[in-house]
Amino acid sequence: MSDGMAEVLPVAGPEQSAADTATLPVRHRMVLMWGIMALTVCQFLDATIANVALPHMQAALGASADTVSWVLTSFIIAGGICTPITGWLSDRIGSRRLFLMSAVGFLGASALCGAAPSLAAMVVFRTIQGAAAAFMGPLSQTVMFDINPPSKQAGALTLWGTVSMVAPISGPFLGGLLTDSLNWRWVYYVNLPIGIPAVFVLWRLLPSRPILRRSLDLYGFSMIALGLGAMQLVLDRGQQQDWFGSWEIIIEAIVAVSCLWLFVLRTLSTPHPLFNPKLYQNRNFVAGLGFMVALGIANISLSATLPTMFEHMYGYPVMTTGLLMAPRGFGLMVTMLASTRLLKLMDFRMMICIGFLILAGALSLMGNWSPDMGAQPIIVAGLVQGLGLGLIFTPINLIAFGTLSPDLRTDGSSLLALFRSLGGSFGISFIVTMLARTGQAVHADLATHITAAMAPWRGDGGEVTAGDMGRIDGMVQRQAAMIAYLANFRLLTWLMLALAPLPFVLRKAGQPGAAR
Repeated sequence: MSDGMAEVLPVAGPEQSAADTATLPVRHRMVLMWGIMALTVCQFLDATIANVALPHMQAALGASADTVSWVLTSFIIAGGICTPITGWLSDRIGSRRLFLMSAVGFLGASALCGAAPSLAAMVVFRTIQGAAAAFMGPLSQTVMFDINPPSKQAGALTLWGTVSMVAPISGPFLGGLLTDSLNWRWVYYVNLPIGIPAVFVLWRLLPSRPILRRSLDLYGFSMIALGLGAMQLVLDRGQQQDWFGSWEIIIEAIVAVSCLWLFVLRTLSTPHPLFNPKLYQNRNFVAGLGFMVALGIANISLSATLPTMFEHMYGYPVMTTGLLMAPRGFGLMVTMLASTRLLKLMDFRMMICIGFLILAGALSLMGNWSPDMGAQPIIVAGLVQGLGLGLIFTPINLIAFGTLSPDLRTDGSSLLALFRSLGGSFGISFIVTMLARTGQAVHADLATHITAAMAPWRGDGGEVTAGDMGRIDGMVQRQAAMIAYLANFRLLTWLMLALAPLPFVLRKAGQPGAAR
């Protein structure tokens, strides 16, 4: 224990077997867990809470529609660059010290974001916030495993997973509520009353992993940092810059591919790579990384794009849009809270398979939406989608993360977080691109079938006015956008169906949820 704090003592009683003892036993374990959860809420909320406030920031900071997007981009890029180094920093300076430093840095950056006087200052503060959040995510998951005995790890991960999955869904609603009720600066200030008491709890109770003098593969880190940063720029700005019709995107793509390839070569050739080679030898863990990408596509990308659909296609205000996202979070909580018991009753591979099938069913329902429907189909599809996501998250994390030895947990957690984030970035980029391109193609096709005789509005003398044609064009655009959304939902349906049988490639040995 460092930082001058009193030693946190084990509480294992005689009723606990040696095989069912936490890696880092602590007093007041539940209090510490809720402190970690409070910071996790802040971290995951900030991935989406600022989205709805961007127009207000643009006006207040004197930014253009193009430049204000850097408020989101800077957070994402900083997180992608810093996540891979979490394990090394944790070993080098201690997990306790790193967690406290990143939590204080995150809250300090949140306060500075709320007070930012200009766009340049906002981007700098969001970069600091994104870097701090990158450390907090893997460390919080690692601590939840370390302080709980194996028999309670499934429940602890369920609690952590519920927060990490529901918080991004709740972000747009909470952001809209704060922006409408107070002002946009409160989407950042809201972290302070939640996070400050949690930091105090961590300062009092958080134990530390042993400090290891582990060398840093600086070349490997430089390559993966440059590669991931360039990749995030490609994904975030590709559609806006017309993809490979822009030299900016071409150069960024070349940098991304080259640096990531050099990172792979470095990992295979150096005796001390950035990530321990034992991680790649664990088949369940490697498969879990692939499923994390799928979860990022299914959860993060839809959480980011559905609110836009509800607002633009159906004309719902921000508050109503947030409420329409709530059934998704409710369904997710129901199955995640039940997953601990379900893992004791059924093969975890079958549970994941059923989750993907339910998710495919929900996306199939969404593929039949119409522009003039009410809210009920949205609520039903959102609830079903949440039920499927909840069945997938806990077993995937347990079989991927729970099968690692304690010394590999921080590195493993950072990789899982990184791949989930990449899945979300890929999903958002793909959906936005398909919406734009499919919408344009459908609009062009529909426009060829529109004639003046079809106009429901007639001007004086039976002629169609410019205003009439403008309204007709608006109707065509709405229909084209709807068809583009439905095409995305149907494509994602087939993706989820294709993923459903893949869990059976995982090893059944070590069924998660039981003491090991």
